[in-house]
Amino acid sequence: MTDFFATAPRGFEELLAAELRDLGLASARVQRGGVSFSESLAAAYRACLWSRLANRILLPIARFEAEDEQALYDGVQGIDWSAHLGVDNTLAVDFTGVRARIAHGRFAQQRVKDAVVDQLRDASGARPSVDTDQPDVRVNVHMMEAAVTVAIDLSGESLHQRGYRRQGRSAPLKENLAAAMLLRGDWPVLAAQGGALIDPMCGSGTLLIEAAWMATDTAPGLLRTRFGFHHWRGHDDALWKPLIDEALERQARGAEKPPTILGFDQDEEAVAASRDHLRRAGLADWVKVDCAGLAQLHRPADQPGGLVITNPPYGQRLAEQHELVPLYLSLGQTLKSRFAGWRAMVLNGSGCALGLKPERSWQVFNGPIECRLERFELQAGGGDATPAQDLVNRLQKNQRQLKKWLAREDVHAYRVYDADIPEYALAVDVYNSQDGRWLHVQEYAAPATVDAGKAQARLRAALAVLPGALDTDPSKLVYKVRQRQRGEQQYQRLAEQGQYLEVQEGPCRLLVNLTDHLDTGLFLDHRPVRQWIGESARGRHFLNLYAYTGAATVHAGLGGAASTTSVDLSKTYLAWLQRNLHRNQLNSPVHALVQEDVMAWLKGCDRRYDLIFLDPPSFSSSKRMAGSLDIQRDHVALIQAAAACLSKDGLMIFSTNRKGFKLDPVLHEQFSIEDRTAWSIPKDFQRRAWVHGCWFIRLATTTAT
Repeated sequence: MTDFFATAPRGFEELLAAELRDLGLASARVQRGGVSFSESLAAAYRACLWSRLANRILLPIARFEAEDEQALYDGVQGIDWSAHLGVDNTLAVDFTGVRARIAHGRFAQQRVKDAVVDQLRDASGARPSVDTDQPDVRVNVHMMEAAVTVAIDLSGESLHQRGYRRQGRSAPLKENLAAAMLLRGDWPVLAAQGGALIDPMCGSGTLLIEAAWMATDTAPGLLRTRFGFHHWRGHDDALWKPLIDEALERQARGAEKPPTILGFDQDEEAVAASRDHLRRAGLADWVKVDCAGLAQLHRPADQPGGLVITNPPYGQRLAEQHELVPLYLSLGQTLKSRFAGWRAMVLNGSGCALGLKPERSWQVFNGPIECRLERFELQAGGGDATPAQDLVNRLQKNQRQLKKWLAREDVHAYRVYDADIPEYALAVDVYNSQDGRWLHVQEYAAPATVDAGKAQARLRAALAVLPGALDTDPSKLVYKVRQRQRGEQQYQRLAEQGQYLEVQEGPCRLLVNLTDHLDTGLFLDHRPVRQWIGESARGRHFLNLYAYTGAATVHAGLGGAASTTSVDLSKTYLAWLQRNLHRNQLNSPVHALVQEDVMAWLKGCDRRYDLIFLDPPSFSSSKRMAGSLDIQRDHVALIQAAAACLSKDGLMIFSTNRKGFKLDPVLHEQFSIEDRTAWSIPKDFQRRAWVHGCWFIRLATTTAT
C-alpha cells in the first residue's frame, strides 16, 4: 500500500472522505486540507477518474524538516528524481505554506525547481524544461512551519476541470463545488427515485452537467485526455486502461433512463453558454435549457418531487446587494408556492434572506467568497408563519382606503405606504404599468441609534410580505435605500438595466425607470400640480425650470399650451423628457428643450411666459454650473430671476421638498403669493405632514383669481 493525499475545497473534507470510501478507498481519513488514504496505485487512479469533489490527488515521495531555503534545497536534492521524470520531460512546481519558515512562496518554488534540475543535469549533462501551464510532471511542495512534504501531483490540472468548459469563459461556480451542492441535496438518491432537477438561474450550466453525470453514473474525469500521471515515470498503463473501460460501460448503462433535468436563465448569453457546454459534455439531447425568469418557472406537471438547485448572483457592491434582496425573496416565494414536496439547495453568497427557513445549512467558500449552502424542504403550504403581520394589515387598510379615490381620479401610480409604522421605515409606491403592477420600495436610512441587526430583520420581513400583500409578482419589486443626495449624486446611476415602463397619468403616457436611478422619473406627490397645469395651459406659453423628465411639460403640451420650454442641466433627464414628448405625439418645434444651468439661463432670458413651474432640487452642484444651489439660501434670487420672465398676468408655481423650508418674508413685499401647499398634496401623500411646499406667485400688480 502507498500513502496518497486528496486535496478538497474548504469545508468539504468530510464529504470527500465519504465519497472516496464509496469508491472503495476504505482507508480514507480526514486531515487538514483534505483526505489521506493508503491504497494501491490503481485506487489512486480511480480517485482521479471518479472523484467529483477533490482538487488534486497527490503522491507524497518525501518528508523532511527545513529551517531555511538551503535546507529546503538539500531536502529536495535528496530525492531520486530520475524515478519520476527525465531530462526530456517538462516540469512545474507548486508551493503552499502554513506558517512556513520560508514565507516567500515564489522564492521557495524557485529553490525546489533548482534542486530538481540541478540533480538531473549533474547526472546527465542535460536538464528538463519548465512549463507552468501543462507540464509533464507537476511537483507539489507543502510546508507547515518547518515540516516539508514533497509530492507528485497525479492530477495535473485541478480535477474540477472536467473538459467541457470552453477556455476563457467565466466560471464563477467550480465543478467540484457544484458537485458538493448536489451531494448535500442527496441528488443521486432523488434521481434514482425518478425525481427531476431544475436550476432556475443556470448560468453556464455547471450544476446541470454535474447533476446529469451523477444521475447517469458518468465518471467526471472521462472527458479529460490528460492527467498528471500520464508522463510520470511511475505510471502503469495496465492499471489505468481497465478503469476507462469500466467507466465507459457504466456510462452507457446509466444513460438508458436519464432523469428530467431542466435549466432556465433570463440571460440569453448564459443560455447559449449552457447549451454549448451541454453539447460538449454529450448531454444536449436530453438536458434542456430555456430563456426564462423566475416568474415563468413552474415544476413539470408529471414530476411530484425533485430538486431545485441554484447559485444566484451575489453582488459584491452594496448597491448590488440592495438590488438582490427582491430577487432572493422572489426565489423564496417561487419555491414555496410552486414546488411543494420538493427539496431546494441554494448557494447563498449575498446574505439575502429567501423568506424561508433552511432545514440545514453549511458554511462553504466559492473561491474567496464566504457563502451559506442552504437546504430547504418545501412542504405543501410551507414557509414560516406570515411575518410582519402588522405591516400586512396596514398595507391592506391603506389600499382599501385609497381604492375609491384611485378609481375616481384614474390614478395608476401612487404611494400606498410611507413609514406609517416606525419599525418599517419604508416608502412603498405602486406603478400600474403596461407591463403589470410594480412595487418601488425605498428604505429610509435608519439612524445610528437603531440596532442594525434588528433593522435588517424587519427589512427582510417587510420585503417578504410586500408582494403578497399588494398582489404583485415578487420579481416586480424594486428595492433601494434612500439617502440624501448631494451635488451630482442626484444624476448618478445606480444600475444600467435601461428598463422603462409606461404609466398613465390623466391623458399623459409617461416613462418611468424603477431601477437605474434613485428616483423613478415621476414625482408622485406633484400629481395635482401637474394635472392643474394641464387643465390651465391652453393657449399659454409654459416654462418648466429644473424640468427633470418633463411630466409637467407633457401635461402642458396635451393641455393645449401655445409653447413649452423645458430647462435642465442634465443631458440624461432631457433625453428622457424628449422620449416622453414623443410618446405623447408632442414632437414639435414649439416644445423646446434647453440643457443649461437654470440660473445662468434665466439671466439671459429675453421673453415672457404665462405659466412657469419652478421645482428646484434642495441642493445641487455640478462642474457645469457656477457655484452651487441651496434652495433655502438661494430661493429669493431664484424666484426673482424667474419672475423677471413672467408675463404681466402670468403665474409662477414654486415648489420645494426641502424639509423645514421657510419662504423669505421679503418675497411677500415684492409679489402676490398664495400658499397652496395643502391643495397640492394628494390623498396618497397626506400621511406625511409636509412632503413638499407649494406657492402660487404672481407679479404684485396682478390681482389673484
